[in-house]
Amino acid sequence: MRTARLFALLLLTAMLAAIRLPAAPAVRVVSQTVGADELLLAIAAPDQIAALSHLAQDPMFSAVAEEAKRYPRLDRGDAETVLRYQPTLVLAANYSRIELVEQVRRAGVRVLVFENHNSLEDAYANLLLLARELGPEAMGRAERIIADGRRRVTALEEKLRGVPPVRVISPSVYGVIPGAETTFQDICDHAGAVNLAATLGHLRGHAAPPSEQMLTWPVDKVVVAGTARETALAPFLSLPPYKSMAAVRAHRVALIEPHMISTVTHHRVDAYERLARELHPELFR
Repeated sequence: MRTARLFALLLLTAMLAAIRLPAAPAVRVVSQTVGADELLLAIAAPDQIAALSHLAQDPMFSAVAEEAKRYPRLDRGDAETVLRYQPTLVLAANYSRIELVEQVRRAGVRVLVFENHNSLEDAYANLLLLARELGPEAMGRAERIIADGRRRVTALEEKLRGVPPVRVISPSVYGVIPGAETTFQDICDHAGAVNLAATLGHLRGHAAPPSEQMLTWPVDKVVVAGTARETALAPFLSLPPYKSMAAVRAHRVALIEPHMISTVTHHRVDAYERLARELHPELFR
């Protein structure tokens, strides 16, 4: 009797083992913004990436332009184009077009909207939020990126401890200048710099510069974005009020890569380190 029961139990176990549970549906992600591109490429498996944003391959805006060339790119910003890639998840931001987000949702596709972009901790939270959608391997990659970023920021803080900050501005040809509560302010806070547009100009966000007042600011260096110093500075040599500022006339420039000035992801750490090197080269020799 006991032998029969044991045989039945073994048979049942073998039958259960032979039953194939339906596989979880494959994750196919379409990214609609550059920030989401950077998060996705950092932690997703290649077969999880269906398409990236239209700016993904542009080094002026993207920190991952070269890597992004391996994947399809959205050539239009409408829902039909997004859905053409048969995504199971679409990544958007709180500045994405509301009608696009709603159209994709009405098509039955999940949309993950990243809401916060003000700080490095926001970037880390967004990385973890995406990782939860992609699976345990992605979570492991996200945790390693965050740990490495925190280590690098701590090391930079130690290097800059006690060093007098450099007074800077970041001019723009678009009639605005970044003050407090901007990505540029966050970069300055971590790179041993004082953003005079915030401290003396009392500007918040990207605001029109106080042209006459700016001429009295004690600017040590002008932070410009580009691939070559003279080329990046050139527009401001003839643009008021910058052309009248001593730092501009003397070509006192700190150069960072174009995408760094607006990055909203963990790539901010690269911007912290790059600007710190530009402003305090003696610490990195």
